[in-house]
Amino acid sequence: MDKYMMIRGIFEDNSDSVQADAMSKYMRGKFKYYGIPTPLRRKLYKSFLKEERKKGVVDWDFIDKCYEDDHREFQYCAYDYLLALNSSLTYDDLLKILELIRSKQWWDTIDFLDKAAGNIGLRDSRANTVMLEWSQDSNIWVRRAAIGHQLGRKEKTDTQLLEKILVNNFGSDEFFINKAIGWALRDYSKTDPGWVRDFIAEYGAEMDKLSVNEASKYI
Repeated sequence: MDKYMMIRGIFEDNSDSVQADAMSKYMRGKFKYYGIPTPLRRKLYKSFLKEERKKGVVDWDFIDKCYEDDHREFQYCAYDYLLALNSSLTYDDLLKILELIRSKQWWDTIDFLDKAAGNIGLRDSRANTVMLEWSQDSNIWVRRAAIGHQLGRKEKTDTQLLEKILVNNFGSDEFFINKAIGWALRDYSKTDPGWVRDFIAEYGAEMDKLSVNEASKYI
C-alpha cells in the first residue's frame, strides 16, 4: 500500500473531532487537524518509521505528499520521518528542507525543520554557508530556521557561526525573530554562560529587549 495512504488511514481511524477543533483554535485556525495528540500520533507510526530507518533511503515523494495534505499531523509526521532518517540526509537535501520551510509556515514546523537542517550541518560544514544565507533571507521563517538550527548542540555549537547569524538578525521588529535570538542564546548559556554574557555585553544595545530577556534567563 502507498505509504501516504496507509498513514492517512491510520490518522482517520484515530481522529477526534473535539480535539481537532481545539488544536486548530490553538494554532489560530491556520490548519486542519485530525485531533491526534503528539504521544499517540508518534505511537501510531512508530513501527512504520522503524522500517523506513532500516531502508536508509529518504523518500521525498512521501514527504511531499505529507506536505500537500491539509491536516497538520501530516507535516508533523514528515518531521518525525526526517528525524528517523537523519543519518541518511545529505547536504543536497538542504534545498528540499528549505522548500518545506517555505511551505505552510508557522513556528510549530519551523522549530522542527531547523533541527533537520542542523543535523546535516554537523556532518557537512558546507551547510554553514547555507545557514548564513538563510539568516539573511527575506522570509522570517527561513531566518528563524537559521537562528535555531544549532539548538541542543551544546559543546558542538559553532559560536562564530552563531554570532554571525544572530547579528544578521538584529534590528528586526518581528516577534518570532527576536524570540528565536533569545532562545538560541538561552540554550547555549546552559553550556557556556560566559560566552553568552560576553555576547550580551557586546551586542546588548543592538538587541531587542525580548532577546536580551530570553538570553539572560539562566545567567
